[in-house]
Amino acid sequence: MNTIKVNGQQITPSKIICIGRNYVDHIQELGNEIPDEMIVFFKPNSAISTTLNSHHLQESVHYEGELCFVYQQGKFSAVGFGLDLTKRGLQNTLKAKGLPWERAKAFNGSALFSDFVSIETIDDNLSLELQIDGTVKQAGDISLMMYKPDLILEELQKFVTLEDGDIVMTGTPKGVGEIPTNAEFVGRVLQNGKTLVTKTWCAV
Repeated sequence: MNTIKVNGQQITPSKIICIGRNYVDHIQELGNEIPDEMIVFFKPNSAISTTLNSHHLQESVHYEGELCFVYQQGKFSAVGFGLDLTKRGLQNTLKAKGLPWERAKAFNGSALFSDFVSIETIDDNLSLELQIDGTVKQAGDISLMMYKPDLILEELQKFVTLEDGDIVMTGTPKGVGEIPTNAEFVGRVLQNGKTLVTKTWCAV
């Protein structure tokens, strides 16, 4: 089983729960409709990786930077930066046929994470930033979310059991795109403008 690091300790998530279409600007940039209710999909533990691949099985892969939380003892206890990797062309084909997204979202290596750090307060001052080769490509904070973390947790607990160590990815702001080979990705989580955690990957 793959692990993540929370406050310096190795933790094994049983699953990753992802929230789709949670930022209006991102919905619009992909030409999607605003959903009537929260969109949820899952990634297995096997999706967790430390390698940022620009292709998977000869298909190009797109990046989506996200604020991510670790669930422990009934609450979101720690925050980190995550990359939800997506086969956009395949996803569009599956959606057009009314089929599930798993082949485009849940493949091996489709979830990358920074370290996670404890957080006491989750509010609109919590934000993310993704730079690619020194240029900011994505930036957003909780105020832009349609479903904020407290509501996400409340809705999830209505139908699924969250285990300690599970990760919740809360959606991506606008600015997603194809992963350039050899590009340097730097993801950050900030609170009140202060960096809480940062992570660098080099795409291969």
